[in-house]
Amino acid sequence: MIAYVEGRLAEVFDSGCIVATDAGVGYEVALCAPALNALPARGEPVAFYTATVVREDALELFGFQTWDERRVFLILTSISKVGARTAMAVLSTFRPDDLRRVVLEDDYLALTRVSGIGKKSAQHIFLELKYKLEGKAAAAENVLGGGAPGGVAADALAALMNLGYAEEEAAKSIRGVLAAEPDIDVSGALRMALKQLGRSR
Repeated sequence: MIAYVEGRLAEVFDSGCIVATDAGVGYEVALCAPALNALPARGEPVAFYTATVVREDALELFGFQTWDERRVFLILTSISKVGARTAMAVLSTFRPDDLRRVVLEDDYLALTRVSGIGKKSAQHIFLELKYKLEGKAAAAENVLGGGAPGGVAADALAALMNLGYAEEEAAKSIRGVLAAEPDIDVSGALRMALKQLGRSR
């Protein structure tokens, strides 16, 4: 799998660009809107984290400005009936932290702002994300060592991990939140943790 591409910008097209490497190889990389808008002039250096998607008739590279965007892309494409193009459309509309807030606030209708996603599809994507959050709760209990009231720590950590945060930084943030606010609920813990993590990036 190709996970990173670095070189010079050779060409730009509607949905991406071509990156020419020093080895003389040019990679066609699909990009979301923010990355496209941030491209430099042709001939200037560029670098992207990439995800490789293999289909029966093609091998495609999708590029991202940050590792966090790549992680969120992989989370989105793990949802049934969400392909790479739809995931890129989501990332063209929402930055990773904005998408986390959508999930945190149970605002599935916000996903209808994405081109090609209607109310039914938005609900489906949101419900699958919720399912994945629950699926990681048990693993989160082990990371935190349990002991949190009502499973707040485990649920909050599972949510952060599912939304692309590294286990260690997410656990550290949740521990800090619960130390400051022992009686906080899951929603409150997530809001505080996201604020802390956002400031640290």
